[in-house]
Amino acid sequence: MGFVFAYKLKGLSLNQCLPVFVKYAFKEGQEKQHPNLIEIGKEIVKKCRGVPLAIRALGSLLYSSTFEQDWINVRDNEIWKLDQKDNSILHALRISYNHLSPPLKQCFVYYSVFPKDFTFHNCDLVNFWMAHGLLQAHNENGDFENIGMQYVKELMWRSFFQDIRGFHNGVYSFKIHDLMHDVAALLFQNEGVIVKESNQITAKTSYRHLLYHHWDASQTQPPSFLPNLGNLRSITFFKRVGKDIIVSQSFLELIVSRFQFLQLLHLFGLNIEAVPKRIGNLKHLRFLELSDNPKIKKLSSSIYKLQSLQFLSLYDCEKLEQLTTDVKHLISLRVLALSTMQKHLPNNGIGCLNSLRFLVIRNCSKLEYLCEDIGRPRVIRRLWITKCPSLISLPRGVRSLSSLEELCLVDCERLNLDFSTGSDEQHNHEELNSTGPPLRFLQIGNLPQLVKLPQWLLRSSTNTMQTWLICFMSKLLGKLESNV
Repeated sequence: MGFVFAYKLKGLSLNQCLPVFVKYAFKEGQEKQHPNLIEIGKEIVKKCRGVPLAIRALGSLLYSSTFEQDWINVRDNEIWKLDQKDNSILHALRISYNHLSPPLKQCFVYYSVFPKDFTFHNCDLVNFWMAHGLLQAHNENGDFENIGMQYVKELMWRSFFQDIRGFHNGVYSFKIHDLMHDVAALLFQNEGVIVKESNQITAKTSYRHLLYHHWDASQTQPPSFLPNLGNLRSITFFKRVGKDIIVSQSFLELIVSRFQFLQLLHLFGLNIEAVPKRIGNLKHLRFLELSDNPKIKKLSSSIYKLQSLQFLSLYDCEKLEQLTTDVKHLISLRVLALSTMQKHLPNNGIGCLNSLRFLVIRNCSKLEYLCEDIGRPRVIRRLWITKCPSLISLPRGVRSLSSLEELCLVDCERLNLDFSTGSDEQHNHEELNSTGPPLRFLQIGNLPQLVKLPQWLLRSSTNTMQTWLICFMSKLLGKLESNV
């Protein structure tokens, strides 16, 4: 076995750092008008000790501010006077954090809940923040989704994220730099306990969050310190790719009975066979992640007692026999992601969810028809239906979704967009007179039965459509091209 000599990377020189700082601190060409700020900027850059992340963060912080005192305040901040030996970069990042608004500070700190190098998606992150009550709206019916998206964009603009990737429908993926994560963890250290393999944990009653990061045990039992925890607000499992976690049913039952103030329960991919029978006792639960648990066949009837629940994900619970009409009792539900063995989603269930914003139906091999009353929740903005090869048609109520902005129909081999009920004469009359929902984004792919777009869908895009994404639709594309 040979020796490998470590090479310690040096920071960038001042001449290398200053252009980076200027790029983030000024609009293009604006720096020439403010030589006084450039001189102050040089002193700030020196304190960053050649670390590009710190330079970029502080440059973004000062972007568009030409008020000299703002620059002086950053240069002379008290944080720089702390011990600089090993933590100068964390001091710089902490200054950037200190200039966030109070709501954004709270949201940023919660990044430490996730493991380092975790890939975020803005929609999931917004739902996570919402579950913890971190989004500030003027009233209970506020547009939390848009508020959350504004938070994401501001943190993005302030260079808190990296590896940003944008998709066609306004969805982003991104990561947070390890050093940014360290800052968040430092600020969060008294709020939560992270359990890793063979960790020796001293639990505090003040902890509100229990987190399992990359747990490798084949059988996860209740930790010995669990009784010492106080009123937990969230329990989250993050499994390592390629590693299975099996959480005992007794552990799940203990969680539900012991911590009745939980707001978030994240049980993704844990191979659980049944939802705890007493889960309905979690009156404060807002977020329930059950995706990728293919052994679940039935949901406990008590789950429908969760009237505070805003997010319910049953993705890839492929053996789930049915979602009953009792789902209508989840009166606060805003996001529902579903996989099921049902052939027909019943009326008076999903159609009664008047708070529903986002409905995802995926990987339902037997599903032939949706509920006819799907048009009743007029606040639905996103409807995604993917990998439902038996789906024959959409219900006519889809046209009544007056807030629908995104429609995604992919890998539904039998689907025809003609509606499922009504006479031909009535159908033709309604087609001609329908304006359809105000779509901004339409994605259709691998729908071999579709050879032309119906009038209701074409008319819905007249004034609002921003993006069409059509994939693996050679017949339809040929027809569209011939009409251009």
